[in-house]
Amino acid sequence: MASDEPTAIAEPHEWRPDRFMVIVAHPDDADFGPAATAAKWIDAGSAGWLVCCTSGDQGGEDFAMDPFALAAIRESEQQAAATIVGYEGVSFLHQPDGALANDLALRELLVREIRTFRPDAVLATDPETLFHGDGGINHTDHREASMAAVDAVYPAARNPMAFPWLARDGLAPHVVRRLYCFWSNQPTARVDVTGTIGRKIDALRAHASQIRQPEKLEARIREWAREEGQAIGREAGEAFRVITIEDDPTDDMAPAGEGDGDQAANA
Repeated sequence: MASDEPTAIAEPHEWRPDRFMVIVAHPDDADFGPAATAAKWIDAGSAGWLVCCTSGDQGGEDFAMDPFALAAIRESEQQAAATIVGYEGVSFLHQPDGALANDLALRELLVREIRTFRPDAVLATDPETLFHGDGGINHTDHREASMAAVDAVYPAARNPMAFPWLARDGLAPHVVRRLYCFWSNQPTARVDVTGTIGRKIDALRAHASQIRQPEKLEARIREWAREEGQAIGREAGEAFRVITIEDDPTDDMAPAGEGDGDQAANA
């Protein structure tokens, strides 16, 4: 989804995590979001994992459909889309669609996922996005999932005293180095996805229960990508608000201005 007022950025964002995790509320959120970036990173050698907090059982217009049947359809669609993008796997947390809450139970599930996969970067929607410019309201589940992801990343995933039974299960604390917030009204970086925007569209087409007019959707997705690409002089881009949580002094891939995180402020 294109940001409302793109900020001119001279160069594309080039840092790539070895391992990354995308955390979203619903099946298809990741494919509307950072799928082209995920595909690009995976093609370059990164390992990616997708976490869906709900199974999207309220995401339909057929009121006669059994919600459990819809959930099964949407999980199957997301699995197919994840294969197209190249994720190593998908976790469904089976939280209530339309009533997702950033509570201890959800954060524990997310911390378990983070400590298991041990990503360098986590991608989630921007928790500060309440409105999409003047054109829409961000879904409450998106806001809850993103805030839960932030709270799981810091401080819970790295804190040995948080959910201590996880450590007893062999899931040691883990430090996530960067947070990539998509659907942000204040992006700080854009990734050149010229070579993988087609994979994003193919992944979206896998969500047949949700996509009524695939050709119209493709045109919209390409237009959003074109707008973001213009800011970096590329044909297609995806925008993120990138938060550097912890630097790696041996990392020579950090672009200028992204290696100055003040860890004292995070104590």
